[in-house]
Amino acid sequence: MSWFESFVLGLVQGLTEFLPISSSAHLRLTAAFAGWQDPGAAFTAITQIGTEAAVIIYFRKDIGRIISAWARSLFHRELRHDHDAQMGWLVIVGSIPIGVLGITLKDAIEGPFRDLRLIATTLIVMGVVLGIADRLAARDETGGRHRAAKQRKSLTDLSVKDGLLYGICQAMALIPGVSRSGATISGGLLMGYTRESAARYSFLLAIPAVLASGVFELKDAGEGHVSWGPTLFATLIAFAVGYAVIAWFMKFISHKSFMPFVIYRILLGIALFALVTAGTLTPHAGETAG
Repeated sequence: MSWFESFVLGLVQGLTEFLPISSSAHLRLTAAFAGWQDPGAAFTAITQIGTEAAVIIYFRKDIGRIISAWARSLFHRELRHDHDAQMGWLVIVGSIPIGVLGITLKDAIEGPFRDLRLIATTLIVMGVVLGIADRLAARDETGGRHRAAKQRKSLTDLSVKDGLLYGICQAMALIPGVSRSGATISGGLLMGYTRESAARYSFLLAIPAVLASGVFELKDAGEGHVSWGPTLFATLIAFAVGYAVIAWFMKFISHKSFMPFVIYRILLGIALFALVTAGTLTPHAGETAG
């Protein structure tokens, strides 16, 4: 991998990680469209450490408060009803599904799941799901001609059941094209949470899963066509760009619809199917290139 490739892929990772459009799919597609070799699951997982570092800095006050309350609750029973202490446990519970499935499906994640036809399918299907969830949230927030606005849930209403359901949604993102934020935010909206609450928990829930995945894949870094230098460079680029994107996205969702992302996902999925069908791209484009 050249330094230019690592710069572009780091930029793509930073731009797409927090948007509900799938960063892993865009890394895969960027390489395929450019005629580069697929950067692979290890490169993707390690560069995501950069974007998660951006999450940790952006939510540093929330994270510090949660970790402190959770740690103290281990020794002081009366603190176990504190919201921040409970959030610590809920993040742990929500991380179980992706941890189990990530290890179980490792070979599929690095192979069959990177098929462009599967990516096109997940882009479209999850785009439709996000669109439905967004419309339901908008209906509750604004009401209608014959119905009053409905109060949606905040993170203070988060239960173990909901935390586990969030975790199952996050685990779906092991398939490129699903989108970690897209799946968890859609799940949160369908469970009745506000857009901001769904996004906030989605980002907090991703921290242990992404960091663990990145550390797990470190052993495979530097192998094949992707060396350590470009991987670290891409990770730094992803961190810088990701921090700017997450700040913008949290402001965007407070008063905007997810429909632009829904339309983008569906159009990209259709275009990808058309290119594969026409023979312009093969389902495994880039896997043996360069």
